[in-house]
Amino acid sequence: MSILAWIIGSTFAISLIAFVGALTLFLKEKVLNKILLGLVSFSAGALIGGAFLHLIPEAIIKVGASEASMLSLFLYLLLGFCIFFIMEQFIRWHHHHAIAHPEIMPFSYLILISDGIHNFIDGLVMAASFIVSFPVGIVTTLAIALHEIPQEIGDFGVLVYGGFKRTRALILNYISAIIVIFGGIAGYLLSVWIRDSIVLLLPFAAGNFIYIASSDLIPEIKFKTSFKRSLAHFCVFLLGIILMLVVKLL
Repeated sequence: MSILAWIIGSTFAISLIAFVGALTLFLKEKVLNKILLGLVSFSAGALIGGAFLHLIPEAIIKVGASEASMLSLFLYLLLGFCIFFIMEQFIRWHHHHAIAHPEIMPFSYLILISDGIHNFIDGLVMAASFIVSFPVGIVTTLAIALHEIPQEIGDFGVLVYGGFKRTRALILNYISAIIVIFGGIAGYLLSVWIRDSIVLLLPFAAGNFIYIASSDLIPEIKFKTSFKRSLAHFCVFLLGIILMLVVKLL
């Protein structure tokens, strides 16, 4: 199986996660909240583990340990972190603007647009990971998948809450999700021109992963539950890291 086939297959599998939101239709809200927070905890651990145990070490191996190479690597890591920070702030500003002016709503479209951008970047990252090495590609795909599950459940709820019929919400959410495939193909084609520089997408992705985990996921599980449940969520968070460590050692 060629690298391009793996990239297309993996990104297609990621896009199908968009339909996981439909499962929420059959769950009671209390049960859903418990499951969702557990998924968020596990996803946060997997993203942190994927960044520190796979993406950053692999990038260091590929670019070498010279001072200039390391500086370049960590600048891309910071760039990945900062771009997601800026993108999220921009989207939140427009979100509040839309709420203040209902006539230029709905904010639901902002969710679809931001997800589309995010999914395209995910596709680029997955392509770069598979081009660097097959194991890194698999780990990156797994980390993205674990992050997408709770996100897609939340996004589906937001779209329905924003006024979309459930069927239309599922279709639009999948259209946004399928952009990951185009990101994967674009990443593969770009690799022909940028060649060895494609490896710098690994620290860029690590910055994305660290931002998502630390800014979006961990805050969700820190303060909203009792100490006992917070401890349980931390243990699930550690399981996510352990999973990445086990994959690394295999």
